[in-house]
Amino acid sequence: MTAWLLRALALGGLAVVLRVLLGFAMGYIPTYGLWLRLLCLVVLIGVAVAWGVRDGRADRREHPNPEQGVDLTIRWLQTAVVAGIGSGLVSWLLDFLPKVDLGDGGLLFEATAGSAFILLLVFVPGLIGVAVGRRLGSRDNNRSTAGAPALGSPA
Repeated sequence: MTAWLLRALALGGLAVVLRVLLGFAMGYIPTYGLWLRLLCLVVLIGVAVAWGVRDGRADRREHPNPEQGVDLTIRWLQTAVVAGIGSGLVSWLLDFLPKVDLGDGGLLFEATAGSAFILLLVFVPGLIGVAVGRRLGSRDNNRSTAGAPALGSPA
């Protein structure tokens, strides 16, 4: 399985699970709707940032020269597009099930606005995480080379 497809399935699945949990919670405790929505946003953004940091650090560890790194922008764009469209379509299908209330968004809404929102919630935090991860990876590389004795010098 390719790297971006694994990320897309995981983040798209997380978005669907969070929407379903939010739908159930809104049925039982609607007065906390603002906090529940905020919690779901923080969880999804946090997972995307953490995965981006992991990607950025791994890329910088593998390619210490910033000019030779892997293009993670396209990987995260593919991830975000598939996660957004997939989660929108799955949410639309799940909305037909009884007792599952996801907001009654139609197919047009879920395939356009809903998927674009999830796309942005995955792509932008993922790239921010990649930038932070590459920065941290560069610091780790500088620390490891600064602590090692130079070749030919007495230890």
